[in-house]
Amino acid sequence: QVQLVESGGGLVQPGGSLRLSCAASVSILGFNPMGWYRQAPGKQRELVATIRRGDSTNYADSVKGRFTISRDNAKRTVYLQMNMLKPEDTAVYYCYARGLLEYWGQGTQVTVSS
Repeated sequence: QVQLVESGGGLVQPGGSLRLSCAASVSILGFNPMGWYRQAPGKQRELVATIRRGDSTNYADSVKGRFTISRDNAKRTVYLQMNMLKPEDTAVYYCYARGLLEYWGQGTQVTVSS
């Protein structure tokens, strides 16, 4: 049973930073890609960032230059470093992994507000 567990969400002021973590219950070497999606109230889930084997990355235009995705294979964890946060980044952030099947975490709330 593959489980993805996110952590690191919370309330932050505009301009602040957060780092999200996604810990997998199995080795992440078999997943390609892994990534982060988000869903704001009343909106569809959207891609934030993905990372593939070989560590190539892809970002939504809205987060380029502010967010960085990375992975630590030994810790079976994928990270999302979020800097210069804006109120429009407020959403539930979901970890995603594609292996033989697609897997999702339960989500972690990020709220950017003064």
